[in-house]
Amino acid sequence: MTDPVKARVAATSPAAGHRALLAGGVMALAALGMAKSAQSQETASMIAAHGFSFYGDLSYAPDFSHFGYVNPDAPQGGEISEWAPGTFDSMNPYSRRGRAGRYSSAIYESLLEIVAPFGDAIPADVYGEYYCLLCETLEYPETKDWVIFHMRPEARFSDGTPLTAHDVVFSHELILEQGLPSYAEAVRQRITGAEALDDYTVRFDFAPDISRRSLIDQVGYQPIWSQRWYEETGSRLDEPRMEISPGSGPYVLDGFEVNRRITYRRNPDYWANDLPQTQGRHNFDVIRVEYYADDAAAFEQFKTGEYTFRLEGNSRQWAVGYDFPAVDRGHVLREEIPDGNPPTPTGFVFNLGREPLQDRRVREALSLAYNFEWTNQQLQYGLMSQRHSFTQGSRLEAQGVPEGDELALLESLGDLVPADLLTQPAVMAHTSSADQLRDRRNMRRANRLLESAGWIVGEDGIRRNAQGEVFTLELPFPSSSSATLGSIIETFTQNLQAMGIQAIGQRIDPAQYTDRQRNRDYDLIYDQYAAFLDTGTGLNQRFGSEAAEFSLFNPAGLASPLVDRLIDISLNADGPESRDTALRALDRVLRWELFMIPVHYSANQWVAYWDIFRHPDELPPFSTGALDWWWYDQDRADELAASGALR
Repeated sequence: MTDPVKARVAATSPAAGHRALLAGGVMALAALGMAKSAQSQETASMIAAHGFSFYGDLSYAPDFSHFGYVNPDAPQGGEISEWAPGTFDSMNPYSRRGRAGRYSSAIYESLLEIVAPFGDAIPADVYGEYYCLLCETLEYPETKDWVIFHMRPEARFSDGTPLTAHDVVFSHELILEQGLPSYAEAVRQRITGAEALDDYTVRFDFAPDISRRSLIDQVGYQPIWSQRWYEETGSRLDEPRMEISPGSGPYVLDGFEVNRRITYRRNPDYWANDLPQTQGRHNFDVIRVEYYADDAAAFEQFKTGEYTFRLEGNSRQWAVGYDFPAVDRGHVLREEIPDGNPPTPTGFVFNLGREPLQDRRVREALSLAYNFEWTNQQLQYGLMSQRHSFTQGSRLEAQGVPEGDELALLESLGDLVPADLLTQPAVMAHTSSADQLRDRRNMRRANRLLESAGWIVGEDGIRRNAQGEVFTLELPFPSSSSATLGSIIETFTQNLQAMGIQAIGQRIDPAQYTDRQRNRDYDLIYDQYAAFLDTGTGLNQRFGSEAAEFSLFNPAGLASPLVDRLIDISLNADGPESRDTALRALDRVLRWELFMIPVHYSANQWVAYWDIFRHPDELPPFSTGALDWWWYDQDRADELAASGALR
């Protein structure tokens, strides 16, 4: 059977006899595009801009010189390094198979810059605004039925070849044919066409009768790959491999040692060096990632300067671990940087595909085995807060009993809404005794819930159902996890065992863990969803039914008609207020579903680094930006090297 990508590649090969036919096709597409544009202009006002936000408001003018939070005069040079856990066996992050190396997608760019190469939000001082990167401008009707991107002719891949509209269309079609199934299907349903109108103009058309949300930004954020490279190598997007296609970003892959390190080097010939949005950014010559088996080994190497920047996620370590000589001498600095994002919804996620866990009473009972107060005091040094909401601390967090517009919205949905949702306060994480791990009050309540669900404790202390089946739970987690997380999982499973449940926390190899995570081979898993401050079709990937059976972004497999309906209402809202009402109701319903046991969070980012880096005095709310707009202090690095403190 013919591979459709290879067939298309052959059809667009630049052979001399085919070139004239291709040119004629491009002219026809351009004419078609102009006809469509003229037709749309008759029915809707046109918008042309240097960036995109759904409601059209952009904080930065077309002639802006740099983002407001960067230092445009920051020096360039030096190296920053960090660590990653476990192993990697691929440098292709777009394959479902294999464990991709950290930042292996960092070398690719998109038409709009929404996320910086190494994961920071761009821009990091405003939310929901996206500025042209590979494009110069974009235009679309007010109805947002389609969009045309006018690309920058100077854009180049790192091998020097031009990046054109044909690469954009090729990348779009590659996603449809070889991308992750849940994402590819979502794209297919929403985007009806991608056309290269000429070498530097590309048009996307969107399906009728669907929300206009997350369409322009979705196609604008798609990574762009080199059609020429895929033609020449015959590689597939869905295969794990160490060979990579050239990207167009500010960094190139400099080298790697499998399971030891990956090095990225700044491209001095980066095509966008002079653009306003790149000023004060991409300052390090080298970004290096060191791999370690676990957090303990990694921390010991940080003390010696083997790597130089650490985002700390271990509360115990933050509280008592930073008492080594380099800190005392001021060679290593620590900062707590306020985080303007809602905390990531992290916790113990139930696999709703497991029959016992489909009973909400069972999920509520199991939730009661987690004692946040004791865990925070005994294992986390009182540094953490209890998370309740999927958008904690934001305007979208559901509060108390539904009132006003939110109540009216829920009432309008009829039988989709459980009666308790209309009359009870938003679900909050339960409270427990901080004095003892096993809260007797919660344990009694959990036992009653389990018995009402048909799970009875026998004389041997084991809980079984009417068919005599033992209640068992497996909770895998990677061996590279911190000792603190291991202790949290151990104490949680101890409480489950005290309920008569055969609960096992399985510490396994990171590669095996990745495989089980992707295949949803678990009963419970310590995992996360994404917080939200706005609506978008990505909510369907995370919480919706359409891809619940296989979406990697929905580890519970949540499929709720009520959740689907609220997402749809938010997507079709006629303004910010009605959108926020729907999202507030969504937060309420997600919490009511009890598909995750919420755990801890910190309102600050904890960072530690050797005193060779500097950053602007005022950091933006949505990213720390260490790998993006911090810079290297060469004089201080020379001092530390001369003293023998840092190699």
